[in-house]
Amino acid sequence: MMNTLEVINIAEGIIVIDSGYYSKDFASIYLLRQNNKVAIIETGTNYSVPVVENVLIKNGLSLLDVSYVIPTHVHLDHAGGAGELMRQCVNASLVVHPRGARHLIDPRKLIAGAMAVYGEEKFKEYYGEIIPIDADRVIEAEDNFMLDFDGRELRFIDTPGHARHHFCIWDKLTKSMFTGDTFGISYRDLDYQDKVYILPSTSPVQFDPKALIKSINRIMEFEPERVCLTHFSAIKPTQKILNQLINSIHFVSDLAIKYANKNDAESIIYRQMMDYFLKGLSEIGVSDTNFAEERLSLDVKINTQGLLYWQKNS
Repeated sequence: MMNTLEVINIAEGIIVIDSGYYSKDFASIYLLRQNNKVAIIETGTNYSVPVVENVLIKNGLSLLDVSYVIPTHVHLDHAGGAGELMRQCVNASLVVHPRGARHLIDPRKLIAGAMAVYGEEKFKEYYGEIIPIDADRVIEAEDNFMLDFDGRELRFIDTPGHARHHFCIWDKLTKSMFTGDTFGISYRDLDYQDKVYILPSTSPVQFDPKALIKSINRIMEFEPERVCLTHFSAIKPTQKILNQLINSIHFVSDLAIKYANKNDAESIIYRQMMDYFLKGLSEIGVSDTNFAEERLSLDVKINTQGLLYWQKNS
């Protein structure tokens, strides 16, 4: 297995950072540097801000050099630190999906939803205080919105399926697509030699498998050299990986359709989904099943909740 990542340059002007959220190498933050300007894609949480600042300082920059803060969507592992970053990055604008903007300007619904899941104590442990963002500093990026990042073209692509407030960002210079949760989850400590395993993210409350597959195929139309996942880091999106991801979306969707009305639906779906992913990892050569199951346990739990929500509300 590969060594875990902390801070690494993955392409020209792109650094990936471990946000420190939940566990090591669980959630990425990407720093794009163009000349002496910075765009931050994904924010982690408030506790990630000192990590970002330290990396900037090591690269001869500061939070004052940040021009844009860009969460792919407003789930708190992607946008929880947006308010604190914007408070400290006084020269920055926030770029966000139009469906998500109001939730970062007035985060009370985000906070209430997360507290309902985690409870107040765990919420504060994971996220700290969610800080509102001044509407005057917010740019709402519609589909195909083009941002001139100091001469570097960033294009925003509406990609529903994981969430309706989700976009991906195309960096034309490096042929990199920043995919949030749309192109799934793949951990570098579960790679085996040059083989990669990927799984979908079906978290509540807006999972839509047809829309998700359509969004994934749209990403591939750009012929990206790399997809920059939030969970975790960048991979090359080969045809094999694409097929694996789409097949797994079909598999977990079929699980939900088949078992959602059973009394023990949650445990059945969780176990069968986990076994499916473990089998896929075994096929690429990953032999430490205990480590793999522990690594994927939170994702499979959240995926199960999302699938049940999808069936209950479809």
